[in-house]
Amino acid sequence: MHKILFVHNNYPAQFHPLSTALAGRSDIKMAAIGSPTARALPGVQLIKYVIPDGEVVATHPFARRFDAESRRAEQVLYAASNLKQAGFEPDLVIGHPGWGEMLPLRPIFPKARIVTYCEFYYQLGGQDVGFDPEFPDMGIDGHVKIQLKNAATLLALDACDIGLSPTLWQRSTYPKTFQSKIEVIHDGIDTDAIRPREDAALTLRSGRVLTRADEVVTYATRSHEPLRGIHCFLRALPRIMAARPTAQILIIGGSGTPYGFSPPPGHSWRSWFFREIDGRVDTSRIHFVDNLSRADFLIALQISSAHVYFTYPFVLSWSLLEAMSAGCVVIGSDTPPVREVIDGQNGVLVPFFDIPQLADQVLEALNHPRHFAKMRKAARETVTSRYDLKRVCLPRILDFYQISPLPRATRPARAAAAQKR
Repeated sequence: MHKILFVHNNYPAQFHPLSTALAGRSDIKMAAIGSPTARALPGVQLIKYVIPDGEVVATHPFARRFDAESRRAEQVLYAASNLKQAGFEPDLVIGHPGWGEMLPLRPIFPKARIVTYCEFYYQLGGQDVGFDPEFPDMGIDGHVKIQLKNAATLLALDACDIGLSPTLWQRSTYPKTFQSKIEVIHDGIDTDAIRPREDAALTLRSGRVLTRADEVVTYATRSHEPLRGIHCFLRALPRIMAARPTAQILIIGGSGTPYGFSPPPGHSWRSWFFREIDGRVDTSRIHFVDNLSRADFLIALQISSAHVYFTYPFVLSWSLLEAMSAGCVVIGSDTPPVREVIDGQNGVLVPFFDIPQLADQVLEALNHPRHFAKMRKAARETVTSRYDLKRVCLPRILDFYQISPLPRATRPARAAAAQKR
């Protein structure tokens, strides 16, 4: 019996494809530890810990993040100890180091193979901070705090057997000392479910129905913020909408907690930057969709005439690859994470701060849609050949985790059947 423990604040998160693929196998038993936001999956025993309240006034500002991570680690320790006492001792532990949750895992499970999911390593400049000149430098104190964000990650990397990163660029953010310890395999995109569809139709809350016959410019990100280029996209809209008077703008996502800097008090980043273009655009053609279902999100990609994906040098969004799998014309920022995927043949690259060029490239896609048929096809071929979940990524992930692709119980039966043939 292969026993696997997942540890992630927001489980299943990146571990959803693997957890789903292994569910129901008689040779595998799975458990997961997560915070109150974690979500149970079939076949996985989920243990939720309570995020402890902690008074940090007396804690040095430099140490406050690690203090919170240590408190989480204590709760994970209790949860993991309870699992162990109940007879669940994993031979494989897969965890995300970002919240301190992996700190107690090696002492509790000394014999387990421990894998750290290496999503991102903070740098003093040129990534999520120090890239956009519109935002001031954080100063020396800020730089020290950025370095200390990596404390739990470094401890997890030192304690684990091996790391796993979804892209080459994300691995490159880590210290060279550790890069040889980190393999690169993407989580995978379900290209069977996410594919072009000529008859796709999206019904908006207003009752209006958008199809591929409409000019639809899409932008999608978990949180609308500068780190994902919301200011660039909004600033390009007056030019785009003036030139294409029937174009519909579909802005998908929310204004929740950003990955980067917090917005000014009383504003979301979206509302803050929208002030710049208010009165210069036809707001009846701009549709903010904060709570789109998964099914409708895929339809939005399928009806897209031009899809904008901008990001600082930061974690690459699944949504970029999903847009490409749906056959979108992607206008992406010419930043390292995006350049790893888009090469000019399967999408368009635009300098992050060049608003006129962003508008021009979107207009080019709207003005001459037939010219981009090859690009749409190439975009999908990139994802199916490099990032397909079932045929490319999952087999590699199973091999990486040393998990057999077939239940052990089925092997003798198949071998016997093969001998009879």
